[in-house]
Amino acid sequence: MAPALDYDIEAARPDAGEKRPSHSGKGDGFPEPSSTTRVVKVDHAPPHHGLVDPASRLPIEYRTLSIHVDTMDQLGYAGKKKAKGANVKDLTELDWHKVSVLEVLRRLSVSPETGLDSTQCSRRLASNGKNVISPPPSRLLQKILSWIFGGFGSLLLVCSIVCFIAWKPLGNPNPQASNLALAVLLLLVVLLQTVFNAWQDFSTSRVMASIQGLLPGSVSVIRDSIQKSVPAADLVVGDLVIISLGIKIPADLRIIENSGLRFDRAILTGESEPVSGTVDKTDDNMLETKNVALQGTHCVAGSGIGVVIQTGDNTVFGRIAKLSANASSTMTTLQRELLHFVVIIACLALAIAVVIVILWAGWLRRSHPDYINVPNLLIDIVSVMVTMVPEGLPVAVTLSLAKVASTLGSHKVICKSLSIVETLGAVNVLCSDKTGTLTKNQMHVEDCAIYDHTYTKSSFQTLINNTPPDHVRAENIAQMAAVGAICNGAEFSKEASEGSKNPIIGDATDSAILRFADSLVPVEESRRPWDEVYKINFSSKTKFMLKLSKLATSDLDGDRPAPLASWDYIEKDCYLLTSKGAPEILLPRCSYVLNPTGGAPIPLTHDVSSIIAKIQEDWASEGRRVLLLARRVLPSSLVPENFKGDEFAFEELVEEMHRELVVVGLVALIDPLKDDIVHTVRVCRGAGIRFLVVTGDHPATSVAIATQAGIISNPATIHHASDLNPKLDPEFVTEYDYPDKEGRALKSIVITGPELSSLNSTQMHQLIQYDEIVFARTTPEQKLTIVREFQKRLNVVAMTGDGVNDAPSLKAADIGIAMGSGSDVAREAADMVLLDSFESIVVALEYGRLVFDNLKKTILYLLPGGCFAELMPVLLNIIIGVPQVLSNLQMIIICIGTDMASALSLCLEKPEQGLLTRKPRNIRKDRLANLGLFLQAYCFMGVLQCLCAMSMSFWYLQRRGIPFSSLVFGYGNWPNLSQEDLDRAQSVYFFTIVITQWGNLMSTRCRRLSIFQHTPAKNWYLFPAMACGLCIAVFVSYAPFFQKILQTRGVAVEFYFIPMTFVIGIIFCDEMRKHVVRTYPNSFVAKLSW
Repeated sequence: MAPALDYDIEAARPDAGEKRPSHSGKGDGFPEPSSTTRVVKVDHAPPHHGLVDPASRLPIEYRTLSIHVDTMDQLGYAGKKKAKGANVKDLTELDWHKVSVLEVLRRLSVSPETGLDSTQCSRRLASNGKNVISPPPSRLLQKILSWIFGGFGSLLLVCSIVCFIAWKPLGNPNPQASNLALAVLLLLVVLLQTVFNAWQDFSTSRVMASIQGLLPGSVSVIRDSIQKSVPAADLVVGDLVIISLGIKIPADLRIIENSGLRFDRAILTGESEPVSGTVDKTDDNMLETKNVALQGTHCVAGSGIGVVIQTGDNTVFGRIAKLSANASSTMTTLQRELLHFVVIIACLALAIAVVIVILWAGWLRRSHPDYINVPNLLIDIVSVMVTMVPEGLPVAVTLSLAKVASTLGSHKVICKSLSIVETLGAVNVLCSDKTGTLTKNQMHVEDCAIYDHTYTKSSFQTLINNTPPDHVRAENIAQMAAVGAICNGAEFSKEASEGSKNPIIGDATDSAILRFADSLVPVEESRRPWDEVYKINFSSKTKFMLKLSKLATSDLDGDRPAPLASWDYIEKDCYLLTSKGAPEILLPRCSYVLNPTGGAPIPLTHDVSSIIAKIQEDWASEGRRVLLLARRVLPSSLVPENFKGDEFAFEELVEEMHRELVVVGLVALIDPLKDDIVHTVRVCRGAGIRFLVVTGDHPATSVAIATQAGIISNPATIHHASDLNPKLDPEFVTEYDYPDKEGRALKSIVITGPELSSLNSTQMHQLIQYDEIVFARTTPEQKLTIVREFQKRLNVVAMTGDGVNDAPSLKAADIGIAMGSGSDVAREAADMVLLDSFESIVVALEYGRLVFDNLKKTILYLLPGGCFAELMPVLLNIIIGVPQVLSNLQMIIICIGTDMASALSLCLEKPEQGLLTRKPRNIRKDRLANLGLFLQAYCFMGVLQCLCAMSMSFWYLQRRGIPFSSLVFGYGNWPNLSQEDLDRAQSVYFFTIVITQWGNLMSTRCRRLSIFQHTPAKNWYLFPAMACGLCIAVFVSYAPFFQKILQTRGVAVEFYFIPMTFVIGIIFCDEMRKHVVRTYPNSFVAKLSW
């Protein structure tokens, strides 16, 4: 995932060269704001190279930035030191929205009547530049260099250059063609790796589409006392912009005149609900206040005037666009592991090369001056480099990731980046939403209550139907259906339904309540008497919905339309305020509760409130979501005449009127668990992953659902925030480790968002160590905090989400997982999208681990034959003076030819049994290449193969009348050895390595299981791969062209069949090792196993 980066956000500032205004008020300079600088931590996504809709990308950055600004404001980070240059400010320091209109105009030296004059505009335009968003740098050269020099590319390229030098000029006057062939072959390897690196980069990345079309072409301004149209690019700070219906805001504007302005901020926030414009600030956060019109947003109502406070890249839009386009230097866990492996191999190769040079310079050059000359020394060094480098690894990595991504795609799991797949295998914390993830998001009302009378849905329907209209309680119980229908954002679809129920357009909660209300009284009948005037939609912050309606009829002599009752004081043109939301939020705003037996409402005393709260707790403990319905009748005198519902002053008035409500009742909704969720949770927890619930629901509801899903083991022993000791020394906290220790105190806990915000660092550390955690009543900001706190303690976090507000936490997590039914913004922020069932995450986790497993197997396969067994002939040639029984060109052929197909076949291995019962990989300890792997590759498998190949090669020479005793310590003095004999001995060694690699392949494909448990039949690609490797060896050894160029030779039939017996021996030895590991898991052998 992308890290938090220090990002300097500059304050809007006109031309620095202008003078400050004089005391007389003359002059066109102005004082700059405070020069204190602060750095905002901003998360941004990696760069992409195909087209991404900015409407999906920009809200992610906007919301993350807004959260960080809010957090810094709350923590009081004022007065930080300057960062990266003078006159640099971040959004938390900007105060354009906080100061008065007169102060803004004074700072900008602009008159509200005449605007700027032409001289000022020209000077400011020349100083600050045009009002355009700078295009992101392409960084093409940087990418090309990374493709070429990435991984082992730089090492191989240097080796190729050394071979060219060894050929000419150092090889003169008799340059060896084999040196030239080796140089060309190494260049081809570098080219092949470059192509694969480029293909992987382009196949997994995208770029944001052009944002220039999101900005206007021209705009109306007031300059030189007249209104004129100017190109938006020529706007300067201080310009007075005429805001009218339909225009796109050309720059960041401080609103100085407002006549019913409303702005669509969807391009930045991802939400289509317009926000009103105001003259005065509504929030200390500049990104959330309503007296600033942000560049790129749309005016959808009203008119007004705004003064430009920021232009071009300094606008909020420009900064977010820059964040979205900038490259990220963060590496995935797989990239870090590959880099770690590259560094180890490179260091080993360089160390051996240095030893060879020292031996040559200090010993061989003096004792045996005719043995190895400078060109041969360089080729020996190159040979060491080539033998140590597993050239087939880049192709294997690409194929492995592509195969797993393809497999996940068949399970309807979309991975947006190949390299992120492996990170799944290291996930040890999974934060899951409740609604729509654990549950089906198919809510229905199960129960309802009016004061202390509780009813099932069917019994309440019966009560409504059997109560005569003139009964004393009729008008009270009828209010449940009326408020449920009126205070509701869902609508019945006009399209015909194939089923028995009419389809509903709206979210699951509103749809369930609308269906319930319609089952009591037709919704159209409940809504007909009321005209909607104003509404506030439900949000995760407010946790309630509000609607203000006006009585549509003036005839009040007959029956009063529900929810009006005979005891209500009403008048012509009265208003009805209805509200629906979390009981703990709305109950403090209520003063009365309906009497279920009829008559006037009951005062909401403490005892009455306790009865209602008890019903809520009882229902919530059964896993039901509880909402409170309330209403208030307002006389027309409380609502100003000719008001405009989009004015902020009216919003404040509605907030004031949202008091003294009458509790109409409670409704309990059930959202059933998904059929597969219990199995999914059990598998995840069995895989050592802590499965946490992060939801906005009531704590009791969340715990009940978590218990049903198997996330909470014993709700009777669950802890709360009060159990977290604020003074406990962290050293005395038993940290969580899988499997969890029996009897450990920190087992299960439920904590709410407000409680989370009040924890100190010591309590937070205790909280993170719990095995089972339910976070309830959380906000998007708190979700982001949860992710950060777990990551801070070295956890690999996966976060699920589907809403626009989830985007920051999805992007901050190591793996962001969005549901296919979620918002575009959530899907863009996530690394992975589940198109179907949540159960598919089990497949994703298993194959994420499989990637790591298969890459370990690939590396282990490549190292013994392709590295160690190739290195030993070079070292023995130098140290004990025997002929080099494997040519440098044959080394390359093994690495990129005979070994390649078999290495790739390991990438297609199926998961071994028990893969999801292992402990999650610790990304800081469990490395791709660790000590156990190198011991297995070099000291076990490598030694076996090397002994086999050496014995076959020297046995061949023995049969030719050249005993080993005549070769050892010869240092070039081998009188009976002809070049033809050496060429054939090298081919014997070559074929022995190619064939014994089959034993390595069959042993390596199983990490712990026996070959009889994880049979080769599970991967039929193995056999064609082995045959392919042998065919390549035969082709390059028998074809006359290669025999001439590469000095290869064919071998006798016994040198095919004898190595096959070695294959059986290698498999047997490794089977014995695995048996010891399985039988004695705590033994020394098991601890050293890979």
